[in-house]
Amino acid sequence: MPPPPMPSRPSPLPPRRNGLWAALRGIGRVINVARLLIVNAVFFTLLFVVVLAIVGGIAVNRAKAVVQDGSVLVLQPEGQLVEQYSVDPLQRALARLSGDKTQQVRLRDLVGAINAAAKDKRISRILLLPGELHAGGFAALREVGAALDRFRATGKPVIAWAASLDQGQYYLAAHADRVLLDPQGSLMLTGLANYRLFYKDLLDKLGVDVHLFRVGQFKSAAEPYILDHASSASKEADSYWMGGLWDEYLAEVAKLRKLDPATLRADVDDLPQDIASTQGDLARLALNEHLIDGMATRAELIADLRRQGVPAANNGHGLRSVGLARYVADVRSSRGQLTGAGVTVVVAEGDIAGGKQPAGSIGGESTAALIRAAREDRRTKALVLRVDSPGGEVYAAEQIRREVELTREAGIPVVVSMGDVAASGGYWISMNANRIFAEPNTITGSIGIFGMYYSVPNTLAKFGIRSDGVATGPMAGAFDITRPLDPKVGAVIQAIIDKGYRDFVGGVAKARGKSFDAIDAIAQGRVWTGKQALDRGLVDRLGGLGDAVAEAARLAKLGRNYPVRYAQAPMGALESFLVGFSQNASVELLRSWGLRLPPWFAQVQALAPELSLLRDAKAGTPNVYAYCLCSPH
Repeated sequence: MPPPPMPSRPSPLPPRRNGLWAALRGIGRVINVARLLIVNAVFFTLLFVVVLAIVGGIAVNRAKAVVQDGSVLVLQPEGQLVEQYSVDPLQRALARLSGDKTQQVRLRDLVGAINAAAKDKRISRILLLPGELHAGGFAALREVGAALDRFRATGKPVIAWAASLDQGQYYLAAHADRVLLDPQGSLMLTGLANYRLFYKDLLDKLGVDVHLFRVGQFKSAAEPYILDHASSASKEADSYWMGGLWDEYLAEVAKLRKLDPATLRADVDDLPQDIASTQGDLARLALNEHLIDGMATRAELIADLRRQGVPAANNGHGLRSVGLARYVADVRSSRGQLTGAGVTVVVAEGDIAGGKQPAGSIGGESTAALIRAAREDRRTKALVLRVDSPGGEVYAAEQIRREVELTREAGIPVVVSMGDVAASGGYWISMNANRIFAEPNTITGSIGIFGMYYSVPNTLAKFGIRSDGVATGPMAGAFDITRPLDPKVGAVIQAIIDKGYRDFVGGVAKARGKSFDAIDAIAQGRVWTGKQALDRGLVDRLGGLGDAVAEAARLAKLGRNYPVRYAQAPMGALESFLVGFSQNASVELLRSWGLRLPPWFAQVQALAPELSLLRDAKAGTPNVYAYCLCSPH
């Protein structure tokens, strides 16, 4: 019989178009197309913005002057008053295009605009709207106030108006010829306070052991981690320097408003009783106590200024005016590039940390590099270090101090200008200057040092975890955070902190020409106001940044006319463009055409969250700080 036929193989089926692989490939194609569309959209949007910016810039240059005769300079600072931006140029440019607030106004821009307006015949007066300003301290506000006083001395008036004012905003508004408040507004002066949160009980519940090593009876920055309340020494010291700040505040406001300081103090303290006399109307109470000159709505304010001769805007409404950003751009373009030898200003603002840090904070390497670059620049004949810092890491502060010392040794005089706070590490980087200037309400001193180390054996025990093993010697594994801290190791850390304190006090004593004991008596981590520090020989003179710059020029024998430059880290081409773009009047032109980016495009986190000594502590090593938590509110 013939063999049975072999079964034929079934012909292969065509691939299933609805299979998993086909589906994935389809999804991939969709994603790829979407990606290309998004990339192209972003690219062409940015290209469009850049082209419009260039065209806008040309249009602005060809147009008539930005600032017209009879203009009112409207100062409406919004957000934090800072020495330097911590918000990067891209964020600032995008924020302005989208109509959002950048949340920061630079002190030198505000003061510079007021100084320029005082000499500018096109500016008839200043309208100050301080209701959205958030100042971290009073020293910077005092700088702005002094500029307003110089403006008024030329015979031009300053009018301040707000819907409501806190005591920092009012401190600035009090420098105006007239202070007006909205009839539904409020003004509350409450005094100063410095309350902290204490974490000891929480850390105990978590089983975290915080070991504090310090020198100085009043060095209280780390107390919240080892106590559940403020120590008596801390309260004593805080009461002294805050009392000094409040005395300065009351004295200056009383002088500006032609009031008796004692009466003003009583009015502040008696607010709960006095508010009944106006049935809860804070604006009326402020008028009765002569803190303001009148009440007016915004429309009434504009109408009043029109009656005083201020021209209307081009559209026939409102006021002929120019805002801060546009005026700063106009002044900057008219001045041109700075040339010749002069004074270089290096800004040191924020916490002091190791390495390279962005603007708005101080880096041991980055800030030292700025000073070094300024010293090596032949145009620098004098250096001003503008300090606004509560301190931070000791070694980083020492890196900066060394550059200050080397600058002096190179024959370049160094003058420190203290801002709101120049305490602890902020004083460390200042102590070797030829001269130290502070405002009467600067917070300074706090010459002390402390170390923190934490371990978590009890935390692990709560989860049934134990650490055990062997080591080659008593110091091996000593800084293992899973094990309790050996008292002998604690003695080693304390010896290191003692040495750091001796270095700090000894360095100040040498720089100030005093004995170790004399400085030790006013150190101990104790905080002083600028005026109190002057009385104790920790600063040389009271004054602002302008005074410090003038003194630096005098020491360098620069004469009367000299350029003042601000040292900044080098920027790339794109970043340089964005800086100019964000400050250029062409941005205003684009916005006037209705060309704005959507608001969500600029919603980027601008400020880092508040630092915590415990959170930022490095595991497995003692963390040594010269730091002061000394900002009242």
